Amino acid sequence: MMADTLTYLKETVIHCKKCGLAQNRTQVVFGEGMLNAGIMIIGEAPGRDEDIQGRPFVGKSGQLLDKILAACGFTREKHIFISNIVKCRPPDNRVPTPQEAEACMPWLLRQAELIDPKIVVLLGATALRYIAGADHRITRERGQWIHWQNRLTMPVYHPAALLRDPTLKRETWEDFKKIVFAYRELIDPNHYSAHV
Repeated sequence: MMADTLTYLKETVIHCKKCGLAQNRTQVVFGEGMLNAGIMIIGEAPGRDEDIQGRPFVGKSGQLLDKILAACGFTREKHIFISNIVKCRPPDNRVPTPQEAEACMPWLLRQAELIDPKIVVLLGATALRYIAGADHRITRERGQWIHWQNRLTMPVYHPAALLRDPTLKRETWEDFKKIVFAYRELIDPNHYSAHV
């Protein structure tokens, strides 16, 4: 039933023309992962590789994210659903405008409602700002639990930031360890990670 509802939502989103991003997209990047995932990851927007493939986080940032998730014992297929603030690529990978985010936000909220994750991970400043509010700062709040829609929510640095500045990797790993501990507490006490 839930899969049908998500499939219906995806079909609706694929035809969305609520903002100007629809004009230049190759594909809508709806999101992917386990349909009733314990963890939902929210990024900023699709990039070039994502726009071509129609899948979230498949470029260099996505490959790094998958390595982090693997170290935590998580996979997209069994533990995670990944989406973005906007479903279409902004030109030149720029940050989505408030108007674009506002047009797309109902789709993201509906995804979260259907998937019903216990834990939400916000990747980077844009996801934090559009989910929690404009006064929130990733450098100040990363690694700290906040509440969004009665869900335990943690902002962390975007993988692209780690690629630009590898010194952020240590802090990010500490943040993801907290996510593993929360997953064990809320979802699966026997969750295995060789590293946590």
